[in-house]
Amino acid sequence: MATRPRKIPELSKAEARSIWLRAQRLDRAEPFGAGPAATEATVAHLGYVQIDTINVIERCHHHILYSRIPDYRRADLVQAQSQDRSVFEYWTHALSYVPAADIRYFLPAMKAHRAEPKRWSSVGGSEEARKLLARIRKEGALTIRDIDTDVLVEKTHLWASKKPSKGLLERAFYDGELVISARAGMLKTYELVDRHFGWDKRPTPASERQVVAYKLDRALRAQGVVSLDSICHLDAPSKKAVAELIAARVKRKQLVEVTIEGASTSPHWATPDALKPGAPAGDELVHILSPFDPLIIQRKRLKLFFGYDHLFEAYLPKEKRVFGYFGLPVLVGDRVVAVADLKADRAGRKLLIQQWTWLEPMPSAELRQRVDAEMERFERFQLG
Repeated sequence: MATRPRKIPELSKAEARSIWLRAQRLDRAEPFGAGPAATEATVAHLGYVQIDTINVIERCHHHILYSRIPDYRRADLVQAQSQDRSVFEYWTHALSYVPAADIRYFLPAMKAHRAEPKRWSSVGGSEEARKLLARIRKEGALTIRDIDTDVLVEKTHLWASKKPSKGLLERAFYDGELVISARAGMLKTYELVDRHFGWDKRPTPASERQVVAYKLDRALRAQGVVSLDSICHLDAPSKKAVAELIAARVKRKQLVEVTIEGASTSPHWATPDALKPGAPAGDELVHILSPFDPLIIQRKRLKLFFGYDHLFEAYLPKEKRVFGYFGLPVLVGDRVVAVADLKADRAGRKLLIQQWTWLEPMPSAELRQRVDAEMERFERFQLG
């Protein structure tokens, strides 16, 4: 007797948005509480908070935390990184803050960097690196400004340094010999990893299978409903192993395959618990989001779930921009209602609106009032 083909449930876009917003904790006013502990909890839940160099408004790592912690203070992240040592910096899809409790899942990547010396051949050999580590071991943590013996060279790109030692520091950082123990803007303080964390013995590195499971579980926790692309964002080599783990979990009924309205050929998965109706959200919250926020950074996913196609236009010529140099999506409830191109005038102590684009044709007076109130709060955060 022929078996009936398995019916794959379909989520409406509204249902998919609700699951994702709940997973991102953008459906509650104060989902992680307040104070320094909230910063640690936010990074632990999201799995990573991206760092970026652009300083038109507040840098995105502070912005992302502010979006989920209403009374967030920059000092809370400083405390988490330098005092509590509950977060550290390393590469996910970009340089990010990640939970220190997860460091064993990053140790294999550090080992892989150490095994590829050609990657760093242009910044100096092993002898130069050994001398740098010996200096830090003897004199303590340092920044690039503490190194005054370099013969300066021309920059090779916008973010490069004229000091060759910058490459040596980055090499030791990615190799897992150094950690960024403190940060003041983009100025990093480098310390020996073992001394920073107070290790007598390093944690046991995660196995390859454990790293794959970690990537899947991190995505399920922070995204709610996932696809191979969303789990392996800018990490295509991991897709085969992740797909095999997903298939095994579906077979064990730990995951459910779903489709999303308008994307029937693009499989997604969620845990059974994630598909259960959540507690009703409160009043529609207003969030002015960073273009590097986890909700925004994956553009194809954002467009599928929200019908909004975000454009990051900072690197486009002015005449080709639609939303402006540094457009920030304005999220109200489960819809993106506007894009605000903002710039902090720090000398004048005000937030400048360079361009405002409503995506809703006739925003109500009540919507405008609520967005204006959040914009005033956002300005206080920028200049605080």
